[in-house]
Amino acid sequence: MQHGRPVAVLGGVRIPFCRQNTAYADVGNLGMSVRTLGALVEKFGLHGQQLGEVAMGAVIKHSSDWNLGREATLSSGLSPLTPGITLQRACGTSLDSIIAVGNRIATGQIESGIGGGSDSTSDVPIVYGKSLRRRLLAAAAAKTFGDKLRTFKGFSPRELKPDFPGVAEPRTGKSMGEHCEDMARQWSISRDSQDEWAAGSHHKLAAAYERGFFDDLVVSFRGVSRDNVLRPDTSIEKLATLKPAFDRTSGNGTLTAGNSTPLTDGAAACLLSTDEWAARHGHEVLCHLRDAQVAAVDFVHGEGLLMAPTVAVPEMLARNGLSLQDFDVYEIHEAFAAQVLCTLRAWESEDYCRNRLGLAQPLGRIDPAKINPNGSSLATGHPFAATGARIVATAAKALQARGGGRCLVSICTAGGMGVVAILER
Repeated sequence: MQHGRPVAVLGGVRIPFCRQNTAYADVGNLGMSVRTLGALVEKFGLHGQQLGEVAMGAVIKHSSDWNLGREATLSSGLSPLTPGITLQRACGTSLDSIIAVGNRIATGQIESGIGGGSDSTSDVPIVYGKSLRRRLLAAAAAKTFGDKLRTFKGFSPRELKPDFPGVAEPRTGKSMGEHCEDMARQWSISRDSQDEWAAGSHHKLAAAYERGFFDDLVVSFRGVSRDNVLRPDTSIEKLATLKPAFDRTSGNGTLTAGNSTPLTDGAAACLLSTDEWAARHGHEVLCHLRDAQVAAVDFVHGEGLLMAPTVAVPEMLARNGLSLQDFDVYEIHEAFAAQVLCTLRAWESEDYCRNRLGLAQPLGRIDPAKINPNGSSLATGHPFAATGARIVATAAKALQARGGGRCLVSICTAGGMGVVAILER
C-alpha cells in the first residue's frame, strides 16, 4: 500500500458466474466459496499451509452462514490454523476484503492472505414475519403442551406471509435500477449509448475467452465452464428491442435487462502476500496493491446513488500525485451501462468537478479502449460480493500480460458508496 510494506497480488480464481436459478440454484454461498477457495489452494499449491487471514464476504446470506470466511477456509485444503472473517459492503465487498487483507500485510501483521466473496440470489433467506416468529419463539420456550398451544391464540393465516430480502434502498424505497434511471436522466445518457456499451462488454468478454485469457482464472463448476450470462452474439439491434425494466410507465425509461446486470450467483478470490513470502514460495508477483479509497454520497437528498466512485477516485489520485489519465487499464464495474457512462461524464464535467469535487479543472476524458478490455459485469454477471475479486484477478493478469502498467479499479455500491483502488506492476 502507499504506506508500509508493498502488498503483492499473486493472482486469483473464480467459478463461472451464472444467472440466478440456473446451475448454482441449490449450491449456496458456502458451496461456491469452498469450490473457489479450493481451486485457489490448488492453483498456488497451498495445501496444508497456514495463511494470515482469509477474508470473504457475502451480501445475501442466511443466518446459519455465520462466518463464511472461516467455514470455507476449513473446507478449502488450507491449514485449519488459518483464521477467517466475513465482511460486507454491498457490491464493493470483495474489493474491501482484498483491501482489508492488504492493509494487514502492509502493517506487518501477516505475511499472506486471501480476499474474496460470493453471492447467491437463488438461495435467498426467506423468513417468517415478526408476528409468527414471536409465536414460534414463545412456543419453544413454553413448558407444557397447553402453554405451547396458547401461544397461537388469535393466529391469523396472514401471519404465514414470509419476508423476502429487500431489493430497494431502505431510505428511499427505490431500487438501484430506479436510482440509476434518475442518474441517466440527470446526465442525459441515451438508450443507444447504453446498449452500445452493453454489447461491447459481451464482445470483449467473448474475445477474451476465445484467446484463452481466462484459462487459469475461471474453474469449471457444476458442469459450467463459462459465465452463462455471456451472449457473444449480442448486438445493439437486439438490445434495442428490449423494453425498459425499471421505468415502464413514463415512456422515457432507458435501462433494460440487456444494459443492466442480471441477478447472478458466483464466487471469486485472490491471493495476496509480501514480496518476500511470494519469493520464498516460488510465486510470481503479478502486481501490487498501491492504494485504495472509499467514499459516500448523500443519495437520500438528491445525489446519484451510484456516483460515489466519482468522489473516491480524485481523493485517491491526489494522495498519489496522479491524474486520471495516468493509467493503462481501467476496470469500472458495470452495475448498469448508464452508471459507467454517468461516471465518465461527471469526470469530464467542469461544473461537477469544480462544484462537487472542489477541483480547479475537470479530471478529463479516459480512452474508452482502455476501459474493461476483457469485458465486465454486464457480460459476466454480478454476484454482489464476488465482483471485486473478479476484477482484481482480471486486472492483475492484464498487467502481467502487458509487462507492466497501472490499473484503476472503481466499484459503485448500494447505500451510495464507492470503493476504488490502484494496482501497479
